[in-house]
Amino acid sequence: MSNKMFYPIEKFPVARDDKYYLAWPDLALTGDGRLICVYNECVHHTDRSYTRIMLCESSDRGRSWSEPRALTGGTRNLPYSYNCPRISRLRDNRLVIIVDRVPTGGEKDADKAVNELYFSSDNGSSWSPAQEIPLRGIVPDKLVELDNGRWLAAAHYPHCRKLAEFLRYSDDGGQTWSEPVTVAQDSRYNLCEVSLLPMGNGVVVALLRENSALGLDCFKTISYDNGQSWSPLIHFPLPGCHRPVAGKLNEGVYLITHRFIQGGYGWPETWDHNFFAAITTRESLLAIRRNDAQTRIMPVDYDRSPYADTGYSGWVQFDDGEIYVVNYIVDDHYDKGQIRGYSMRMESFLFMPPEGVSGLPTHQHKVF
Repeated sequence: MSNKMFYPIEKFPVARDDKYYLAWPDLALTGDGRLICVYNECVHHTDRSYTRIMLCESSDRGRSWSEPRALTGGTRNLPYSYNCPRISRLRDNRLVIIVDRVPTGGEKDADKAVNELYFSSDNGSSWSPAQEIPLRGIVPDKLVELDNGRWLAAAHYPHCRKLAEFLRYSDDGGQTWSEPVTVAQDSRYNLCEVSLLPMGNGVVVALLRENSALGLDCFKTISYDNGQSWSPLIHFPLPGCHRPVAGKLNEGVYLITHRFIQGGYGWPETWDHNFFAAITTRESLLAIRRNDAQTRIMPVDYDRSPYADTGYSGWVQFDDGEIYVVNYIVDDHYDKGQIRGYSMRMESFLFMPPEGVSGLPTHQHKVF
């Protein structure tokens, strides 16, 4: 096998603390080529009596990382906690972080959770004060900018006894926002943790976690009018998919990183151990039937801890094709979350036969 064709996944420590539980990271590539990772510093996944949103950066493509610094104050003794920050780079090169501020009641008060925006015009060196937007709900997606300039901000909360996903849009750079738009709501399913994927010409694909602990498929819905209305639900062939994070690669295909939750008996001892990635095509994302969509799925990491907790991620791709992913995982930190980075390339997903040995049958190569 040629070393020029095979690139193993490399792992790098991003942030780790013996006192705090670090989790729910996201990642952006700045205009000057640095990586900015944002994450939550808290007591524990199940204890948000103290939280603080933190940032660290890398100038060497994620091989080493700066000491963390705070974006927000800590929330000890305050009537709210911070939850899942996301970071985006806008077309004008500003960075924007969206983070949900959740009342002390936690997820049962998710419909009262406030979402805030923080902006940076200097590649993350400084940040604006928080700007509250009217979006309610938890675990927001990245702020998404469409090709017509529209901003989409999405989050979920319980509605009619099930989780449902909602968004608001802004056509004036966040000065005003639309009324809530229902992205996905179904009396059979708990739909949440959306990843909004612009496809051009007003088309947006929404990939959703189903949170009934049954190992069901990722669900999909499609907008053809810049997010103002959405199609019926469509099954997408990513079984047990939690917290999908989707985007387009330089090679023209699409990458989705996600936690894998198989369902069945044994939670938590046999769940939350696996972090996966998948590649798919534009045709598959736009297909309106499950059987017309294809994915190629690979494991990225396995959490060995008896208190395993992993699978919320963010990723970017450099111009030369390298993909860098951040994820949180317990693993060798026993019972505390840490942030880990991964370097990979498209070749990581492809079967590379030894020299002189024929590959897979032709029909198994036809998509990718």
